[in-house]
Parts: sequence; C-alpha cells; structure tokens
Amino acid sequence: MRKPAERLYLFATIKPKPEHFNDAKAALEELIPPTLGEPGCHLFTVLESRDELGVLHLFEIFDDEAAVQAHYEKEYTKSVFSKYQSWLSSPVTIQHLSMTSPSSLEQFV
Repeated sequence: MRKPAERLYLFATIKPKPEHFNDAKAALEELIPPTLGEPGCHLFTVLESRDELGVLHLFEIFDDEAAVQAHYEKEYTKSVFSKYQSWLSSPVTIQHLSMTSPSSLEQFV
C-alpha cells in the first residue's frame, strides 16, 4: 500500500456555461459512487467554488497515474465526460498537488 505522500492528488477547475451549471454538476456527481469503488481511488468529490460563482472543482486522490488512466478508460467516465464537454465555457484545468504542498483543499474551494 502506498503512503499518503506518494499518492497522486489532482485538483480540477471546471467552468460550465451558466445555463449548464446544474447539468454539469449532476453529471460529475454521477461519477462519484463508481469512481470511489475503483482500485487505487481514495477520494473523488465535486465541490462548488466559494469564491467564483458557477465554478466547480473536482478533488481526487489516486494511487498513481495508472489508476487515473484506468479511471478515464471506464465507460461511465467516458460517458459523463462526453456529456459535459459541450457545457463548458473554458477548458478544464488540472493541478497536481502533493502532501508537502503548502496548498490545502480549503484554499481552493
């Protein structure tokens, strides 16, 4: 088992078009239960930004890049991602964090 500091921490910022905010959030929330059951996934959650209205964040913890890639290959992941792509107002940005980073989840949401 990997130590927490060796895990992969991802923080994605998602900006849906205002008219698709609720649809995008619901689609991403569909991913939570199956993703949490995947090998190598420790956390997968969708949060609304407290600083930017209409912005969503995905906070994810996986064992490594291989676990993330396996997640992207799941049919339910592909289905949700293909649905919400047309709802975005800008491309998704992803930050890689580490346990030693001065950043914390509270700083982002």
